[in-house]
Amino acid sequence: MAERTHLIGLISDTHGLVRPSVFDALAGVQLILHAGDVGGRDVLVELEAIAPVLAVFGNTDEPDHPGLETERVHTVGGVSIHVSHGHELGRPTPAALLAAYPQDVLVYGHTHRQLITRAEGRLVVNPGAAGPRRFDLVPSVARLTIRDGAPDVELVPLT
Repeated sequence: MAERTHLIGLISDTHGLVRPSVFDALAGVQLILHAGDVGGRDVLVELEAIAPVLAVFGNTDEPDHPGLETERVHTVGGVSIHVSHGHELGRPTPAALLAAYPQDVLVYGHTHRQLITRAEGRLVVNPGAAGPRRFDLVPSVARLTIRDGAPDVELVPLT
């Protein structure tokens, strides 16, 4: 049986800025999941030049922003993925996300801090903030690979 591989770009907290390095960092992905604080329709249009985008509202997004939902649940290669900004939990932590959502992979933003946690056979990912640099943190995105039903993720720093 042939190996089935799916590559998904994870991005969050763009706050209106798509850095040129995002295009290289997410080259070849089949789908982009945006975990909120998009910062305007122009961001989604730019990202759609790379791959189709599914995005959620962040706490700074306009409530009538077209194309954003409160949460997204999407299945790729037999792996269920939940995307939300995280602010709906107050202060999002891996434990809080794991308790709130049953999916295999949980993607969130809000804290601007990169994080990858494996727990209970599941994966929790914050790709970090891709937009304007804040809090002395390096901007980043993540690449989620699903190979034969098994998810793995890597963080990609942006310049």
